[in-house]
Amino acid sequence: MPSSGLRATTLFVAGLMGLAGVVSAAAASHGPDPRLLAGISAMCLAHAPALVALYAAWPSFRTAPAAALLIAFGTALFSADLAMRHMAGQGLFPMSAPLGGTTIMAGWLAVSIGAVLPKKAP
Repeated sequence: MPSSGLRATTLFVAGLMGLAGVVSAAAASHGPDPRLLAGISAMCLAHAPALVALYAAWPSFRTAPAAALLIAFGTALFSADLAMRHMAGQGLFPMSAPLGGTTIMAGWLAVSIGAVLPKKAP
């Protein structure tokens, strides 16, 4: 996928994550056990704005594509595992939430690395 397509996809995914965060927060407030849904909401609402920021910084921030992919994939995997645990009583697959969390951490590390690299030429 060309960089411009990946950049647009990043913003699209950020919007879906924001939506999922609000929906899961609303669902958590109406159910008997809000813990897993509240976790989904927190993860999505914390990382959606990060993706928007990476979208904005994309033209000059060297690690924006890698960071966006890692954060988006990790958040989706982590949240999907929590959603499956809430709905079906079991996760996606063994260690899927820890894998998602580790992937998110790698994305944030990519953000940190990008902060010390020289900016892309305009």
